[in-house]
Amino acid sequence: MQAILIEDRKLVWREAPEPEVTPGTVKIAVKASAVNRADLMQALGQYPPPPGASDVPGLECSGEVVAVGEGVMRVAPGDSVCALLAGGGYAETVVAPAGQVLRIPEGLGLLESAALPEVFATAYLNLYGEAGLATGERVLLHAGASGVGTAAIQLCRESHNPCYVTVGSQAKLERCIALGASGGSNRHDGSFADNVAEWTHGEGFDVVLDPVGAPYLADNLASLRLDGRLISIGLMGGAQCELNLALLLMKRLRIVGSTLRPRGIAAKSAVMDGLKRDVWPKIEKGRIKPIIETVISMPEAQRAHELVAGNETVGKVLLEL
Repeated sequence: MQAILIEDRKLVWREAPEPEVTPGTVKIAVKASAVNRADLMQALGQYPPPPGASDVPGLECSGEVVAVGEGVMRVAPGDSVCALLAGGGYAETVVAPAGQVLRIPEGLGLLESAALPEVFATAYLNLYGEAGLATGERVLLHAGASGVGTAAIQLCRESHNPCYVTVGSQAKLERCIALGASGGSNRHDGSFADNVAEWTHGEGFDVVLDPVGAPYLADNLASLRLDGRLISIGLMGGAQCELNLALLLMKRLRIVGSTLRPRGIAAKSAVMDGLKRDVWPKIEKGRIKPIIETVISMPEAQRAHELVAGNETVGKVLLEL
């Protein structure tokens, strides 16, 4: 098969060994994958795949089932599916644990479905699992125009949680508000913390979902109300910073570090089951949709990475075969 390989920090379309189906797994002829920040980090040598995972980048895909391993009853050959992966999505063929594979939502195309698994699993897991978000609680979403951000905005809207965003431009802010965000700020206009009192009527946020890391820690903690939860899902801005433990204690705050890729099959399968139960019906009714910036041919994955790295996109960049 052909796949994207990383050579000298560049993405090249080359011949690669085809993965074999094993008990409990599903072999998929890939229609499309999607670019995630973790893929960019892997290409730069900063985020190696978990032990046993493919060296080929790509944390999600859509495609057609071509074979299933022993014991698999969840899907069958010929089914149109999307899958959450630990790696391997930038290829003509991929093998995934059956629990991480779902039939695509009715009414949604196979190409568009490649934009679902990673970002909706991340948003769903961290909002409702790690943060335990309750109806009516307020949420602050950093990088609101990202794939995870645009998924989280829609999930918050559907679960009746007012959410505010930080973004990199006025145009992105307008897109986020159109999706359901209650408001937000452009990070180039100053600290988001200056707006928190106005956004929350002086009460603070219940949950902050943050992929930025160190530069936002102090303002994140200051922006949380009593019993607030900071869910840290990325380190785009850095990893090292000082922590005000007094604020943590006085406000009974919780800081949760969360990554999806290294989790085990059972944990990922549980998240996918949650998406099927709670999110897929809303997609099928047209209330939630994947937000797609553009579609690029998979052999041109290097160009797609450069586009995402430029921080001008909204939602997902897809790689199509």
